[in-house]
Amino acid sequence: MYADYHLHSEFSDDSRERMESQVRKAIELGLNEMCFTDHVDYGIKRDWDDPRGIEWRQGDGISSGTAEREPLANVDYPRYFAKLAFMRAAYGNKIVIRSGLEFGIQSITVADYERLFAKYQDELDFVLFSMHQVDNQEFWSQDFQRGRSQQEYNEAYYEEILKTMKVFKHYSVLAHLDLLVRYDKAGVYPFAKVKDLVAEILRQAIKDGKGIEVNTSSWHYGLADTQPSRDILRLYKDLGGRIITVGSDAHQTSYLADHIKDAYTILRDEIGFKEIATFEYMQPVFHKL
Repeated sequence: MYADYHLHSEFSDDSRERMESQVRKAIELGLNEMCFTDHVDYGIKRDWDDPRGIEWRQGDGISSGTAEREPLANVDYPRYFAKLAFMRAAYGNKIVIRSGLEFGIQSITVADYERLFAKYQDELDFVLFSMHQVDNQEFWSQDFQRGRSQQEYNEAYYEEILKTMKVFKHYSVLAHLDLLVRYDKAGVYPFAKVKDLVAEILRQAIKDGKGIEVNTSSWHYGLADTQPSRDILRLYKDLGGRIITVGSDAHQTSYLADHIKDAYTILRDEIGFKEIATFEYMQPVFHKL
């Protein structure tokens, strides 16, 4: 199995890559399966049908390839699921295309995601549980870290994940679990200092029948380790975790499937996993590494 389970398209507010381009590139690369997981970030973004309307921002020309005004909005769900159906009809004889979303959830937005999942659960194969902000304070901008010590913001990040996953169960895997490493200007916080908290998160995930992902964007972000780290991957395995997906987090076709096979090698040869997972209708399907 060669699968990319974290992909973005024009339906994510931070991508302008057309879904067709991602699909064609995946076929060219020989992927067996791909799953689109476009962004939903309640709290900092609105739905397209929100009566207040959506917000707009000036493009930076970096993430989206354009400096024009960009919508700051969640997925346009009807158009998104219709486009996925069209892609499956057009290319389904060459590649399996799964339907997912990336939930950028927080404890203060759980009710929004409960409503969203209830409405579209029949359309979904896969859901990423991601945390991109806490109390609507984003990590990339340093809003969340500002005014806190490295210990304080690292502990607060993991505590918020645990708090949220205890009450929200409609997801498949925990995405880029140590995401904060990407944006920690103080360097990599010692794993030993958060190990017990991370272990509690992993035990909760295992108890709930959930998995974790290896996010291969760590390579192009220049991180020193995998994401999550090898320490977290080993701990998940030691605790009895079995469900692992691998995704590139590609917002551009140039990063699609980037280092997926390297991640497979690490999981198999360094950590000792024997399988990876794909998903269909929110249920894991296991494949030998």
